[in-house]
Amino acid sequence: MNRRIRLLLAAACLVAASCAPRLITLPSGAGTDFPDYASAYEQATEGCRGVRTMAAVLSISGRAGSQRFRAKIDAGFEMPARVRLEFPAPGKPIFTYVAIGDDATLVLPREGRVLRHAPPAATLEALAGVAIGPEDLRTIVTGCGFATGAPTRGRAFERAWVAVDSGEATSWLQQVDGAWRLVAAVRGPVEIRYADFSSGRPATIRLRTSSGQAAPATDLTIRLSQVDINQPLDSAVFQVDVAPDATPMTLEQLRQAGPLGR
Repeated sequence: MNRRIRLLLAAACLVAASCAPRLITLPSGAGTDFPDYASAYEQATEGCRGVRTMAAVLSISGRAGSQRFRAKIDAGFEMPARVRLEFPAPGKPIFTYVAIGDDATLVLPREGRVLRHAPPAATLEALAGVAIGPEDLRTIVTGCGFATGAPTRGRAFERAWVAVDSGEATSWLQQVDGAWRLVAAVRGPVEIRYADFSSGRPATIRLRTSSGQAAPATDLTIRLSQVDINQPLDSAVFQVDVAPDATPMTLEQLRQAGPLGR
């Protein structure tokens, strides 16, 4: 059965031909004290902090482990911690992932399989190689990086770089035309880069993870289109249709299939 799941997910994967945004090397070292970090961070996140709902098409390319792929995902996000990701295809979707708080459901309609009441971050990691919960995923896609609380420290570097620490995350700011902009965020093995800004919002996200004992390295480029901000989302968006005869699957079975058919 795991082989069938692998084949199903692999059928959704295409070799990515698009180029990822060029990565600028983040500053290293301790930096110097930056007392105005709180107001700089507030200005940099003013637009994304007001996003309560968001619907968009996510054009994703890159690799999870050894698997390179490209896909277009219909996505919906709502505060707090509600996410829907669906990979549409003629007939039936390849998959539908819905997470609300600490509860996730993944449906593979073509396989007739369903994973219920699973940890959202672990499910997304097994599916796409990135262990991110629904609220973190929402803030990342809206351009706020890891919105993990009030900033506690700021450090200045050359070339107008400022690092702002908040909990376990570090947000990297730069001044553009006199205004602060959040251009990168790092927390543990996960790194976010933002590019192609329009009206203060990034249209391209580079999401990378370093390899560890439990998961391979992931490098994804996400391009946003058809973006709707703060439009009411029907409650049905965060519900998922499961066929009555769907066969239950386990998180371990999904892990064995590997990220997107790896």
